[in-house]
Amino acid sequence: MAFIFKSKDFVAKVKNIAQNYNTVYCWGSFGFPINEYNIKRLADDKNGYPKIYTASKQAKLRALIGKNYFGFDCVGLIKGVLWGFTGDKSKPNGGTSYCSNGVKDMDCNDMFKLCSGQSANFSNIVPGEFLWMQGHIGIYIGDGLAVEATASWNNKVQITAVANIGAKNGYNSRKWTKHGKSPFIDYSDGVSSSASTNANGVANKMGKTNAPVNVRESADINGKIVTKLPKGAEVKLTGKTVKNGGYTWAEILYNGKICYCDRQWVNG
Repeated sequence: MAFIFKSKDFVAKVKNIAQNYNTVYCWGSFGFPINEYNIKRLADDKNGYPKIYTASKQAKLRALIGKNYFGFDCVGLIKGVLWGFTGDKSKPNGGTSYCSNGVKDMDCNDMFKLCSGQSANFSNIVPGEFLWMQGHIGIYIGDGLAVEATASWNNKVQITAVANIGAKNGYNSRKWTKHGKSPFIDYSDGVSSSASTNANGVANKMGKTNAPVNVRESADINGKIVTKLPKGAEVKLTGKTVKNGGYTWAEILYNGKICYCDRQWVNG
């Protein structure tokens, strides 16, 4: 199966949609411009979703006509990008080519079933991985954040915090069940989960916490806490340590960034 995107490009694309497009959550949409044609299409008795697109729902969408809005649902955001969404409001699908690039039409659960390396351990997640919970899917974009199309909170494509990693000021937070790597995304431009190396070319070693431990941005007891890992969490050790303030700090890779934790609480 050929890759469609490098992970960094895929992340850039979904972030751009979240930050620079007017969007609204629409079940069954993968980038539809909000216009009369598409509203009727979504509410169609035969091929649409009439039980979802009630008269009241249609009226709310009609209020957005002429304001350059595009509709997505959760997996529709992923499919739309994989199918080539361009934000072309003159085309019924916003510039996407349905079922193109070898990607079939599927729901969020089936999309996640294709992912490799599925895990409920979020300590080594890399940008571009898919986030999943029953009936919902999103994209991890790094720094503890996700892009998801959801009717929750702002009813649009939005950036949210991954609660499994930690809360973030200014962001709504969602706890996901698992994450995994999509077969349509090339993750070689990110941090490998098993074969990455540090600046000296030495392979990173996996360790495991023997107690709950704070992960900090700097090797300092007053360093900003990035997250708190539970006992038994896997961590990626670079092999370096820093002595400071009476502590020995282990240098680790967390979400693709160099961070530190108290070495005594990590085995390996």
